[in-house]
Amino acid sequence: MTIGDLLNAAKGRLAGRSPSASLDAQVLLAEILGVSRAHLLAYGETSVSSEHAQQYQAWIERRVMGEPVAYILGHKAFYDRELIVSPAVLIPRPETELLLELALTLVKQSAVDVGTGSGALAVTLAALRPEVTVYAVDVSPEALAIARQNQQAPVTFFEGDLLMPLIERGIKVDLIMANLPYIAHDEVPTLAVSHYEPILALDGGQDGLTLIRRLLEQAPQVCLPGAWVLLEIGADQGAAMKELAQPIAQEVTILQDYAGLDRIVRLRF
Repeated sequence: MTIGDLLNAAKGRLAGRSPSASLDAQVLLAEILGVSRAHLLAYGETSVSSEHAQQYQAWIERRVMGEPVAYILGHKAFYDRELIVSPAVLIPRPETELLLELALTLVKQSAVDVGTGSGALAVTLAALRPEVTVYAVDVSPEALAIARQNQQAPVTFFEGDLLMPLIERGIKVDLIMANLPYIAHDEVPTLAVSHYEPILALDGGQDGLTLIRRLLEQAPQVCLPGAWVLLEIGADQGAAMKELAQPIAQEVTILQDYAGLDRIVRLRF
C-alpha cells in the first residue's frame, strides 16, 4: 500500500470517531515512518512496508476506540519540548503553558510544582531557569517515574501529599505552581477524558476544589514573604476561587486562557 492509500483508509475509519480524523491519521503515520506530515502529503505514491502498514492499522484501531494520540505515541509537545507521557499521567494541555509563562516571570529563587504528573511544569521551568531551585511533588510513584524521565535539568522530586514533603523538611519557596485535579467528582465519569487519563489527576472532589483548598491551607507553611501561588482551575471556578483565596492572600487575580475562560488563579501571600 502507498502512503496515500493508508491515509485515506485511516481517515475513513476515524470519521465520526475523532474530531480531528485527518490530523490524527497524518500524525500517527508520520511517527511510524519517521517523516514529517508535509512529507506524507508530498510523497503520497510512496509504498509502505507491510510491517509499517500493520503497525499503523493497529494504531488507528486504538484511536478508533478513543485512546488519545499522545498515549499511542508515548509523547506530547509542551511549550518548547516533547514530554514522555503514559496513562499514569495527565496529558499536558496548552492551557497549562499559560501557567508556565507566568511562573517564568514571577519566580526568583525557588519553586515547587505540586501534583507534577508528567513533570511538564517542573522540568520545563528548571530547564529554562537553571538558576532556580525546583521541587516537584506527586502522590503517584508511577507519575514520578515519568517525570524523572522527562527531567533535563536538576529537579528534586518528592513522593507525598501536596506540600507535606516540603513542610516536613522545612523547605520554603517563593513560587508554588499546581495543576491539581479540579473536575467535580460526579462530573468525571461523564467526560471522555476519564476513559483513558488517570482519575487521580482529574477528580477534584465534590465541587472540584477539595485539593486546592487543602493546598491553600498548607501554603503559608512553605511560602517565603511575598511568595506567589499559581493554580489552574476550571472555567466555572473563578468566582469560587476568589472567594476562597481573598481571606488568606494579599492579592488574588483570575486570569483567562486563550478562549477567554477563567483558567489561572494568581495569588500573593
